[in-house]
Amino acid sequence: MAGREKPNILITGTPGTGKTSTASLLAEATHLHHINVGELVKEKHLHDGWDSDLLCHILNEDLLCDELEDTMTNGGNIVDYHACEFFPERWFDLVVVLQTDNSILYDRLTNRGYSGQKLQNNLECEIFQVLREEAEESYRHDIIKVMASNTIEDMSDNVEVLKAWVASWRPVEAGCT
Repeated sequence: MAGREKPNILITGTPGTGKTSTASLLAEATHLHHINVGELVKEKHLHDGWDSDLLCHILNEDLLCDELEDTMTNGGNIVDYHACEFFPERWFDLVVVLQTDNSILYDRLTNRGYSGQKLQNNLECEIFQVLREEAEESYRHDIIKVMASNTIEDMSDNVEVLKAWVASWRPVEAGCT
């Protein structure tokens, strides 16, 4: 997106892969603005009610994208959400997909109180690499970075790699490819 002076990063992955923690640490290290989509949806009522089976809000993608348009155009954001295919490709300079081994993910999600269908859906999402596939179908392959997120050390290493990427990022000049 021409004209931005700071990059926009999307951090996505199955719930429990460390998106919010990674985004928060990266925002602190780079002074980019962290946008936790789940919190924004609740705060601004960007949803169409509550799903009592999955125990979550039903996201209104259009309301969310309308809410974020100006912020994303200005740049300097780290967006953290467990889905990615509905965000405009033009918004992001880097799309990070965090992945976690299923045995570790199972423990993280059960510790959060996930059970039944919600737990099974999220574990299957990780097994079948649904978020990686969504990213690969929605964004240019050269801006996608898949990162393991199994341990605190992985998270720390990931933040360091992403911090270096932010430091080396340069805006694309208008008319250049």
